[in-house]
Amino acid sequence: MGPTILIVDDDEGLRASIAGYLSREGFAVSCVEDGQAMDQALDADRPDLVILDVMLPGEDGLSICRRLAAQHGPPVILLSAVSEEIDRVLGLEFGADDYLAKPCSPRELLARIRAVLRRSRAGGSSIPPAWRYQFGGCVLEAPRRTLNGPTGATSILSPAEMALLLALVTRPRRLVSRDELIELTRSDGAEVLDRAIDVQMSRLRRKLQAGGAPDMIRTIRGAGYMLEVHVTRN
Repeated sequence: MGPTILIVDDDEGLRASIAGYLSREGFAVSCVEDGQAMDQALDADRPDLVILDVMLPGEDGLSICRRLAAQHGPPVILLSAVSEEIDRVLGLEFGADDYLAKPCSPRELLARIRAVLRRSRAGGSSIPPAWRYQFGGCVLEAPRRTLNGPTGATSILSPAEMALLLALVTRPRRLVSRDELIELTRSDGAEVLDRAIDVQMSRLRRKLQAGGAPDMIRTIRGAGYMLEVHVTRN
């Protein structure tokens, strides 16, 4: 059986259309119409990815997305009829791994799903357990996507945050360009906003600071970012 996808959308026709297409591509798909039904589905079985509509009856998609991120839930792709940049940025800020405007082509959605799943696996159990990075008093345990700070506080990184931090810790004390970061965190064939990288980096910095880490990611205006501390890998 292929990866499991949970679609949360109150449009029955759209749910059926997306589910049918993804099923033909080898995914195991289930569908629900709102946040309450989603919670029941998650209690029964955790999917590999959630496709979440922003405009839902009851609890809206952004609120659900923020709640899932706080609970270290599965990766989320937001769908919305609104395609303004501020809405995309807000979705990413609330913890989404990607954002796609409706109506979207099934092939583009499929590319985004595969890209998010690749990022999730790259930061997950496919990485050998010995892969640990120590830097600035922090310990990044790649297999679990956990970041342990100097104070002992632990944060769970999203797949996108993990991709960003791995890009930095594997290239310490050198500039990592915005183009490199966009390529590492983008969805195949999708438009990627510079602002989205800024949002993800801001979230990553907050998690580092929450664990008591010093400010060690330097922003090089117009160029990219640099991790300014030594990194030990074991």
